[in-house]
Amino acid sequence: MNGHEKSDKPVVSTMLPNNAAPAVAEAAERSGLAKGNRRQPNTLRTLCRDSVQRQLEPIRQAAARDKKLQFTTLYHHIYHPDTLRLAYLSLEPSASAGVDGQTWHQYGHELEKNLADLGERLKRRAYKAKPVRRVYIPKTDGGRRPLGVPTLEDKLVQRAAVEVLNAIYESDFAEFSYGFRPGRSQHQALNALYAGLKQKVHWVLDADIRAFFDSINHEWMVKFLQHRIADQRVVRLIQKWLTAGVLEDGQWRHVDDGTPQGGSISPLLANIYLHYVFDLWAQQWSRQAGRGLTTFTRFADDYIAGFHKQHDAEQFLDALRTRLQKFHLELHPDKTRLIEFGRAPARRRRRHGNPRPETFTFLGFTHICGTTQRGHHRLLRHTAKKKMRAKLKTLKDELRIRLHHPVPEVGKWLRAVVRGHIQYYGIPTNSRAIRSFRDQVTWLWFRALRRRSQRTRITWTRMARLAAQWLPPARLQHLDEAQLGVITRGRSRMR
Repeated sequence: MNGHEKSDKPVVSTMLPNNAAPAVAEAAERSGLAKGNRRQPNTLRTLCRDSVQRQLEPIRQAAARDKKLQFTTLYHHIYHPDTLRLAYLSLEPSASAGVDGQTWHQYGHELEKNLADLGERLKRRAYKAKPVRRVYIPKTDGGRRPLGVPTLEDKLVQRAAVEVLNAIYESDFAEFSYGFRPGRSQHQALNALYAGLKQKVHWVLDADIRAFFDSINHEWMVKFLQHRIADQRVVRLIQKWLTAGVLEDGQWRHVDDGTPQGGSISPLLANIYLHYVFDLWAQQWSRQAGRGLTTFTRFADDYIAGFHKQHDAEQFLDALRTRLQKFHLELHPDKTRLIEFGRAPARRRRRHGNPRPETFTFLGFTHICGTTQRGHHRLLRHTAKKKMRAKLKTLKDELRIRLHHPVPEVGKWLRAVVRGHIQYYGIPTNSRAIRSFRDQVTWLWFRALRRRSQRTRITWTRMARLAAQWLPPARLQHLDEAQLGVITRGRSRMR
């Protein structure tokens, strides 16, 4: 009963039988002993995180009190055993291996010994960063995106460094910055943009930086880091990752600029770089040069700026080009547009018989100036057609590979795919698009099942049953303020 990894009897609520007669109709099933569970990695990760957060709390408080404070002793937090252990448990076990071929599971066979050795090398500053393995993934526009795959130890140390540096920079970053930050998500960025566009915004700047991660200047990166980090051991550690080079087709190549996408440290470095290049400058520009309302929303290197006056929008775009050029960055000419957008432009265009304002895409959603059934202005957000086509094409190819797999196995896989799509794209005004995606997946699965045999018996009636069994319904997952108000008022009436 009270032995190792045992537990007492579980406490359950008592359910009385329906009939009080001696021969009862239904009786509650008794519950047995709860099985003892061995300590899982999630539990260990929680314990490590609590310990690390307690150690970093003084740093977080000092950084919030003084925005100009420089930290001189940070390096020992990176090679602390709890920080390294938390970093290892936070890595993705199924991630690709780096140039050394070591996987997460192989490293974990002798985890404590490996972490102790790594911590000692970091302490003696004998740790050396290895080149990243360069791979390419296809993009929706037909191009290829370069990704860098660091070794497991490099990813581990980078994750530990991110945990320490986040304690400083989370208090510095602007409120309109949402990309790759703890506690912030794409939907929060979309909600912030939605709230900003509901204001008196008449012009929208949809901006994108050309090859941003490959264009980060190392000298400027070090200068930005030294604004807050006076511990040169941490700065030199980051420089090791920046100058480690890439291994492509068996050939090592040195890189003068950029930080490889795929490393744990790259998103944080990108946010630090844009914090000083764009965020602080944009806030200062809106206070000094802007004459009307301005609003900003940034997710990594994609950002949307909204303006009330056309003059402010044009002046900001010209100043932004000059600002980025100073730091070796450039706006993408095909993905950067200044468009008329909002309630007043849409009303003015309808009055003159012109088509409605142009649309723009942000985080996979096309933003449209639409109208309600009563003719009032409403911001519509639909799944971007390019994203939809690319995802369906990928599913079509994968279904061809899984053509002869068992139906339950394919059904479980498709259920996860459709559920993930609905959970991300299930926002207000996008219900038709997520229903269309589910219907298209059903149709692709139907075609794949009919190709399994020339004597197939799959009909639409049976396919409808399979879709109802395996594919989740297309329901909205995120409610806007108006819908939440209706639900709240309805519940208050019921009370």
